[in-house]
Amino acid sequence: MKYMKWMSLLGAAILVLAWAKNSQQVASKDIYDNLDLFANGLALVQRDYVDEVEPQKLIYGALKGMLRSLDPHSQFLDPEAYREIQVETEGQFGGLGVEITMKDDFLTVIAAMEGTPAWTAGILSGDRIVRIDDKAIKDLNLEEAVKRLRGRVGSRVKLSIMREGKKLLEFTIERAVIQIKSISAFEMMEDSIGYVRISEFQEHTAQDLEKVMKDSQAQGEWRGLILDLRNNPGGLLQSAVEVTELFVKRGSLIVETRGRKPSQNLSFEAKRGPVSDVPLVILVNRGSASASEIVAGAIQDLGRGKIVGKKTFGKGSVQSVIPLKDGSALKLTTSKYFTPKGRSIQGTGIQPDIEVDIPREERKKMKEQRREENKAGKKKSVFPDRQLQAAMDVLKSKIKDQKSK
Repeated sequence: MKYMKWMSLLGAAILVLAWAKNSQQVASKDIYDNLDLFANGLALVQRDYVDEVEPQKLIYGALKGMLRSLDPHSQFLDPEAYREIQVETEGQFGGLGVEITMKDDFLTVIAAMEGTPAWTAGILSGDRIVRIDDKAIKDLNLEEAVKRLRGRVGSRVKLSIMREGKKLLEFTIERAVIQIKSISAFEMMEDSIGYVRISEFQEHTAQDLEKVMKDSQAQGEWRGLILDLRNNPGGLLQSAVEVTELFVKRGSLIVETRGRKPSQNLSFEAKRGPVSDVPLVILVNRGSASASEIVAGAIQDLGRGKIVGKKTFGKGSVQSVIPLKDGSALKLTTSKYFTPKGRSIQGTGIQPDIEVDIPREERKKMKEQRREENKAGKKKSVFPDRQLQAAMDVLKSKIKDQKSK
């Protein structure tokens, strides 16, 4: 009886999907030609599996597998997971201050944001998290993994991490309320070169950056600017567009999104003129992702400045959350970011004009200095690392050329 009931339900589902096909709501013919395979498999599990399984569990499992097979960012959200991303949880949970994604089927760190517990513990961009609290996470999607990383403020979480060239590393990190200051450092350096570090693209980042630039220019002539986007995992698309607008001509194309539907094909252009036309260098590394890559890609393609550092992460896709009738939802990649010259960011990243690596010992000294400054509550100073020095050299050469003209 149950078997016949399930076959009736599946038959009805096939009829509905066939109607959708005829109505051109779904384009792929192959899906419908092979739908009987899924229907037969589902019916066989219901009839012959050793234990009786709830139908919803089977359907949810199938949806999870289907979305996971598409790309690292698409996923099925059950009703609980969907509710969690809808609810504002600020101040109700503790986190680690780490931006993560799925890459090559591994939970991978994009960046540990400076001053956060993950950064202090020594988590690095590219680290692969394989266990959380001694439990394997191989079959978890991104939202489920994030849920395990969060917890009560002051509680601890143990991470088992694979790092390139290293054996398995273990970290125990205390959760805290994460508060990220968008513009985390500003300093006027030698030869009247300004330095600004943006840790994350937030709602007011462009306004704050514009104020910093105008206030400092009022005190003296600016001859060049270094915009440090290293270990900046991204943030708001509109914020990235507004920051880029501060440096490029009105009407310049900044970024495009392209998808299969016309409504997903969008162009973002500069709606204002630049605040400054001084020579510009942007610092990036593999912890620079998403919004950071949009800014770097636009500045590079428009010839507005030079990019210095290491190749960026390559997170250049847009996800849309589509609710389903039972309270669950699909988080589906619906478009990708393209630079003004039509380069896709997803999976490729932005290759710097001048590639400069930082030796491990130098990175260690930088972190030690930051930790001491954090403990002492001091204003963060600018560590003269090799990438920063290369950026300074580029700007000094540009300033010298301008003087000789």
